[in-house]
Amino acid sequence: MDSNPPLMSTYKKLLSSPLDPCNDLGVSSGEECQLPVIDLELLNTENAEFCKTDIAVAAADWGFFQTFRLIATDGAHRRPPLSTSYHGLRLIISQLNQSHVSFKHIARETIEELAALLSKLASLLAGILAERLGRNAAYLEEKCTNETCYMRLNHYPMCPMPSNLFGLVPHTDSDFLTILVQDQVGGLELMKFGKWIPVKPNPDALVVNIGDLFQAWSNGVYKSVEHRVVSSPHHERYSVAFFLCPSYDTIIQSQETETPIYRRFSFREYRQQVQEDVKLIGHKVGLSRFLA
Repeated sequence: MDSNPPLMSTYKKLLSSPLDPCNDLGVSSGEECQLPVIDLELLNTENAEFCKTDIAVAAADWGFFQTFRLIATDGAHRRPPLSTSYHGLRLIISQLNQSHVSFKHIARETIEELAALLSKLASLLAGILAERLGRNAAYLEEKCTNETCYMRLNHYPMCPMPSNLFGLVPHTDSDFLTILVQDQVGGLELMKFGKWIPVKPNPDALVVNIGDLFQAWSNGVYKSVEHRVVSSPHHERYSVAFFLCPSYDTIIQSQETETPIYRRFSFREYRQQVQEDVKLIGHKVGLSRFLA
């Protein structure tokens, strides 16, 4: 099956949007690309619907985008941009930008503040993406709680043979969506146009990518894109990833009015299948195991 499921007809005419900054530029392998940028502050303006559409288009076309601002989830109060607020997040990013700083020197309170911030942002984005599908956003909020979501701190040492070893092997994420805080070193690459495209690092932005569960739940509208991390021979790399995951009993299925691409399955079943595949054949197979 094609790894890029067909999009809903309502999005097709939007895919020529300027949000696709590399498609018309003839980007070649090894050439850095800037991901689509979403300014969430627009959600507090008369352009809120355009902002939501941009988020959905990026999720459908790229499976990746980045954002550099955060608003209150109820829209009642405007918050300043990340560059001037949230000292916890700024401290994390500042420390990530100093390659000699170890995660063990980051205060627990800072980590907890960062996790709370990313959790709110993940819920906000998931709700918008669900709304654009005509799905019940409350279902995701109910299933993805502090007890089921998690955050991972990553450290990639310098590698003298970066062409032979990955910092993180090619994969897709097994959640609804992931939010990544990264440093200025770079190394993140995603599969686009049939080739690996390095993502231009922006230490002041957060990278958001769609996971397998959202691709299945959206019946292929949003794409969970294969990505990897390439090691650097000269610099250490630090990142923090927040994973929006549901409880194991959560059922993933398309709407009844749609012809399903994927069969109905639980998150527990999906995780067990991934673990079994990794154990037996050495790598994750993923959603192709769950075709209808």
